[in-house]
Amino acid sequence: MIFITGATGTIGRELIRILAAGGEKVRAMTRNPANATSLPAGVEVVRADFTDPASLATAAEGATAMFMLTAPGPWVVQHDEAMLAAARSAGVRTVVKLSAIGTGEKTDVEVGDWHLPGEEAVRSSGLAWTVLRPSSFASNALRWADAIRAGTPIPNPMGTGVQGVVDPGDVAEVAARALTSPDHDGHVYTVTGPELLSVPDMAEQLGHVLGRTVETVHLPLDDYRDGLSAAGLDPAFVATAVNGARLVAEGGNATLTGDVERVLGRPARTFSAWAQEHRTAFTG
Repeated sequence: MIFITGATGTIGRELIRILAAGGEKVRAMTRNPANATSLPAGVEVVRADFTDPASLATAAEGATAMFMLTAPGPWVVQHDEAMLAAARSAGVRTVVKLSAIGTGEKTDVEVGDWHLPGEEAVRSSGLAWTVLRPSSFASNALRWADAIRAGTPIPNPMGTGVQGVVDPGDVAEVAARALTSPDHDGHVYTVTGPELLSVPDMAEQLGHVLGRTVETVHLPLDDYRDGLSAAGLDPAFVATAVNGARLVAEGGNATLTGDVERVLGRPARTFSAWAQEHRTAFTG
């Protein structure tokens, strides 16, 4: 039994699809089972909450491997520790943690290192472990869908800073390999796409896919901060998002690796291919 946390999110849903298609027995954890109705047939859905240790213990019971994912924020440390404790008590033998690129690295720009304690806990857990540190997801471009459909420029707080934008499907596929093969035990994979891209680069590629020009407009970091705060986001999350945008703008996330090809035996998928696959999200 492979136990998946974050089961209804971007990576979780795709990971479950891959595992189920491969004949694996899968249990999906969610706070709201009503959101899990589109998961593949045969997947067991359990309700649990990171803040409820008893529910985590029940959810992990009988699982042999676990994919550990929680939504980004200052709560990651507590969620990771609670989930790992439940997994160990339940006899889980393998854990794959979804972390983030740059975790543990020292930079001139302070970015919240929410995942580092969880990584350290996984390494010292006594379980077989793999850590995945993905770069920026291609699916983050879906945030621009409303602006693109309306024909307005994409707000860009990152200037011309580039990142190794990765297809979430590749992240999920790497996770599936790590959950089902001991070949990846003890590895930390920095999972990136095949090319470094800026927001203007992605806008240009989206324009090619859509057959029209997609423009960007500079968004000052103070305005970016104000917009996130106005949306009611946690102040710690806002600070980290703004500092992360500054880090990218200053070239601090210009990282490419061959880890996708190393694990999967094929090149990482391009942003252009992802955009083509999700074209209708931008056309309405």
